[in-house]
Amino acid sequence: MNQDYIKPDNWSIIEEGFDREQVKSSESLFSIGNGAMGQRANFEENYTGETFQGSYIAGIYYPDKTKVGWWKNGYPKYFAKVLNAPNWIGIDIEINGENFDLNTCTEVSNYRRELNMKEGWYHRSFHATLKNGTEVAVDVRRFLSLDLDEVGVINYEITPLNKDAKIIYKPYIDAGVTNEDANWDEKFWEPLDVKKSGNEAFVTAQTFKTHFKVTTFMQNTIFAKGEKQNLSPISVDTKSDKILFYYDVIVAKGEKSGIQKIGGYTVSLNHEDTILAAENVIKTALAKGYNQLLQDQIDAWAKIWEMSDITIDGDVKAQQGIRFNIFQLNQTYLGKDSRLNIGPKGFTGEKYGGSTYWDTEAYCIPFYMATKDQQVARNLLTYRYNQLDKAIENAKDNLGFTNGAALYPMVTMNGEECHNEWEITHEEIHRNGAIAFAIYNYYRFTGDYSYIPEKGLEVLIGIARFWHQRASFSKNKNQYMILGVTGPNEYENNINNNFYTNYIAKWCIDYAAEQIQKVSLEYPSDHKRIIEKVKLSDAELQEWNKVAGNMYFPRSEEMGIYLQQDGFLDKDLVRVKDLDRSQRPINQKWSWDRVLRSPYIKQADVLQCFYFFEDHFSKEELERNFDFYESFTVHESSLSPCVHSIQAALLDKMDMAYAFYLRTSRLDLDDYNKEVEEGCHITSMAGTWMSIVEGFGGMRVKNDALHFSPKIPKEWGGYSFKINFRNQIVKISVNHQETKLSLEGTQELTVFVNGTAVLVQPNN
Repeated sequence: MNQDYIKPDNWSIIEEGFDREQVKSSESLFSIGNGAMGQRANFEENYTGETFQGSYIAGIYYPDKTKVGWWKNGYPKYFAKVLNAPNWIGIDIEINGENFDLNTCTEVSNYRRELNMKEGWYHRSFHATLKNGTEVAVDVRRFLSLDLDEVGVINYEITPLNKDAKIIYKPYIDAGVTNEDANWDEKFWEPLDVKKSGNEAFVTAQTFKTHFKVTTFMQNTIFAKGEKQNLSPISVDTKSDKILFYYDVIVAKGEKSGIQKIGGYTVSLNHEDTILAAENVIKTALAKGYNQLLQDQIDAWAKIWEMSDITIDGDVKAQQGIRFNIFQLNQTYLGKDSRLNIGPKGFTGEKYGGSTYWDTEAYCIPFYMATKDQQVARNLLTYRYNQLDKAIENAKDNLGFTNGAALYPMVTMNGEECHNEWEITHEEIHRNGAIAFAIYNYYRFTGDYSYIPEKGLEVLIGIARFWHQRASFSKNKNQYMILGVTGPNEYENNINNNFYTNYIAKWCIDYAAEQIQKVSLEYPSDHKRIIEKVKLSDAELQEWNKVAGNMYFPRSEEMGIYLQQDGFLDKDLVRVKDLDRSQRPINQKWSWDRVLRSPYIKQADVLQCFYFFEDHFSKEELERNFDFYESFTVHESSLSPCVHSIQAALLDKMDMAYAFYLRTSRLDLDDYNKEVEEGCHITSMAGTWMSIVEGFGGMRVKNDALHFSPKIPKEWGGYSFKINFRNQIVKISVNHQETKLSLEGTQELTVFVNGTAVLVQPNN
């Protein structure tokens, strides 16, 4: 049974009623972010119940030393952690002499929280009775500014309901924080300086090892009787890593009082003097004032939704699901800074270290290409180009490869490998292919070839060199093989000839060779510069071609399917439908040994290959492989249902496509995998967007033209979305009777619908 306490709503995530069991799940689901920082929806006031504290700053990490029982050559020395950043939201509160804590209140009623996705704010309201008998109404709104992305704002209001109250507000900032998932219980932050001035305070700390310097700041304004009170703190508590102010307010029964707190971070990534930067950003925020900051937030989100919204008629849960996914993607990454990337948990939790995985290239880039300016996707490609030297170092130091072969890390913050599971770090090498595919996909969609001669070709050459050296020749089969790998299906480790890995390896070599040829003809000066830099010879190219031209692909001729790996048919092939429900999820119920020997698939890598290279295979081949592998797939990877949804739609299996869509779009809202309290699955949310746009909408780019083959689930009245295709905004609206296309821009555009060319005129 999935959780179902989130109320269906088109534009908001809503929880009604206070339940201590749901606090950690809601902290994930109601998380907020602005691309530069983010935080779980922890309470501002002290809470002594079960909670998972988390605030995060983009690009700030710590190399937590790997913890293993025994060491093997090639183990990454550390796992990079996104750090629990200093806490700026804290406001301890005392009411008539008692600490205010929802965990100890005798009654909590009218409890409601809302994440308003349309306008980009988080709101919480409730009535509470303290043990001393005081009843209060509380109303809190919080947001992280998109315009001033170093600033967050809290408006916290309390109304005593049954008696007058003496309220002491104790806002604080605290750098004495730790990570829940620290390997060695180390402290990550070293306090440097604590400073106060009037109603402002600053705690500066730096990370051990990586030496990122962060000033956490706050500015407080007290309100009573509807007016701003010119109050200074009555006292101040100062430690080396924390500062807390006391504000004393007498409030009559039925009167409202409150505190407005501006807080946030200035970091050494962006500023020489982080304290001066914090003082300046407080000035800017105060000059605008709370109401203007909120209005700016609403306007900024309206602009984002104008381009990225997907509408669904007649199915509120499906509509809420896709908007939640789009909202979280935009909270996590806005594409302003090529030093940043997208972590699988975004700003919602610590799991996966907040690092960059192959998810960015395989799942996220299509969303950012189609809903933003193409520069955003280019920044994501540039991120990998900037880390090419580290990828070459990784292949050399950890695998002994030579000649500029590049192995991009499975997990990274700065280009170094920092995943500490050997069978993933050294065997899940398919991630190299996704990085090359993203370069191809970017050019295919945007038509901007300039990235390849400027930067991309060097990446493609490094990756091709890796595959050439990683393949081994089998005299027995007289073909090249890739042995000892883990494919996208992580429920098989150290297997031989994973179909997806072998196929993408061959494709990478072929594609790199094609681009070398194209650049030599069209960009001769770039070609000369690159070939001299990487010292590539014709003899080496011939060696590559030998490998790519004679790659082995495991296949069952009898069944007409490609084999996930050489030994797949040797397993006890009991289908998922015949597996006892009580055994699921198998990754939580079974030993790892049993999982690895089973036929069950976390995500089907054969189908991932058919997704990337759809035009290399016939529809009949897809159907045979889909029917076979889908029956063994348990979808315990968040990246699995979206690809199945897209392919089910292509195969006219619409009930299945809809079920998979609902699963991917509500993966976190309905907590399918029973783990949402650890954080949301941000990168798979881009797959949810693809399941509508590429699945139901059938969007493809072929021969420089946009193609759609729209289908609609019977549960929906209609749906619509927009695509930014080469700086032309195309809107497509689909219902059961017709498909409508409209175009924003100045030039007409030919679009193909179900294979027929349609000339779309601007603003018509």
